[in-house]
Formats: sequence, C-alpha cells, structure tokens
Amino acid sequence: MAKAPVIAIVGSTCMDLTCYADVLPTPGQTLFGNLFATGFGGKGANQAVMAALAGADVYMVGSIGDDLFGKSYKENFTSQKINSEFVKISELPTGVAHIWVDKSGENRIIVVSGANHDFNAKHAVGAINSIPELSIVIGQCEIPQAVTTAAFKAAKERGCTTILNPAPFEELSAELLEVTDWLIPNEVEFKQFTGSAPESFNLEKFREGKNSVITVGSAGAILISESGTITRIPTESVNAVDTTGAGDCFIGSFSYALGRGLDPSSAAQFACRIASISVTRKGAQSSYPRAAEISTLS
Repeated sequence: MAKAPVIAIVGSTCMDLTCYADVLPTPGQTLFGNLFATGFGGKGANQAVMAALAGADVYMVGSIGDDLFGKSYKENFTSQKINSEFVKISELPTGVAHIWVDKSGENRIIVVSGANHDFNAKHAVGAINSIPELSIVIGQCEIPQAVTTAAFKAAKERGCTTILNPAPFEELSAELLEVTDWLIPNEVEFKQFTGSAPESFNLEKFREGKNSVITVGSAGAILISESGTITRIPTESVNAVDTTGAGDCFIGSFSYALGRGLDPSSAAQFACRIASISVTRKGAQSSYPRAAEISTLS
C-alpha cells in the first residue's frame, strides 16, 4: 500500500453557528427558522478534516482561542487524527462563522476572524520547515495573506506543491501568486477575479502558465492545465440540502488524490464525487463522508 501523503493546511479554524430556514430574511425582517446547529468549521480546518478522512497524514497550522470553542476544536482535531501541535492558543476568541441556509441549500456566511488573525509568518514558516516528509501545503484567504505567502515560499523551498483557495475573495498579491502551484476558486470568486462568469470567459487565458480548477457547483469542475488545456469534470445530480463546506470538501479530497499520485483529471473526478455526497447532508465537516464510505469510491 502506498504511503499516505503528508499535507499541511495553513489556515482558519471557526465554530459554525448555522440557522436553517425556508427563506432568508430581508433587511428589517424577522422570520422563524427551522433548525439551529453548532458545528466545527473554518475553511482551513474543513479542508484539513476532509484530507484526513480521505487518508492523508494531516497537520493543521493556525490559531484558536483559549475558550470553550477552542478547547472543543482541539478535541476535534484529535478525534479526526489531525496533528495540531502547530495550532497556537491565542488570547483572542476562537473564530466563528454565522451561516444562514435556505431550503434550496444555498448559504450566506459572515466570518468573525478572532484568533485566526493572531499567528504570524514566523509561526507558519517554522511549522512548514518542521513537518517531516511534507508534500502539499494548502492555504485560503481567512488568514492574513502575508502569512500564507511566507508559508508557501517555505513550502516551495522544500519542493512541496502549493494549493490556494482564494476564499473569501480578495485581491491576491503577485508575490503570493508566484509561489502558488494550484489556484482553486469557485464560480463566484472566478467572476470577482475576471469580471465574467466561467462560461463567458476565455478560460485558456486564466492564470496562463499555471494550473487551476474552478468549482462550478452542480456542474462539477473545470480543470485548466498550465498549457491551457480545458477539461470539464461533471458531477452526479443530487438533491442538495446544504452547500456549506462543499468547496472545502473538494479541495481536501483533491489534494489527497494529487498527493497519492493521481493525475489532475482523476483527482478532480474523485473530489467531485466526494463533494456531491457532502451537499446532501447538513453542516460542513459533519456532512463529509467517513473513511469507510470514501474507500468504496477510490
């Protein structure tokens, strides 16, 4: 059996506070909801959990508060078999995400960063340089961009593959893009980058000379190779209940598959299958298929 890839996620940890309702309120309107749930989230931690469930050896690099949410999250990392020795304990509160989900499964999210902005480049670089046999480093935009850039530079010096999920959207520095091997936006973030939806943009011109994947919801994913070759990856038609964390699910499973040596197209197909399962269940990490279920798909 091939050895599990070693993946480090430099990113955010949040507690998800989720309200489900048939429709979401307009400004000034009060409505009754159907369900409230507290769950483990944060784009970085979600990706870490999914990569670990798929079978990777995962290290989380980040920061949590010295509070009830932080203590619960530390236990969650342990239960998910994620190494959290590089997760700093901050005096700031653990980050939270306030999530609204309507009956179609679409969501709106407000993130309050808290401790996620309380670790620096030195901490991240120290972690990247300390993890044995590291092969892939993943980042997002829920932590300061300078921290991600420093971590990616250290990763490239070690010969690692770097994967950036540019979410929530923000303008990316040329310095960060230079050390990014894979850019994986969703269709909303893609439009914010280019001003156009994927279907009306010359995809060969997106990040010329680099690899990209655009996740496009129920349409699956669009793989763009560094040479400009376009491969459309379809996904199964499912009854979506909650799309929260689906993009993170894709990235965690895609990264694992790349680390196992699958070609990018096969890795994207695998990730689409996993993500299509997640949207049929409520929550972020709670919706991800467990290892036994995943083993039937690989």
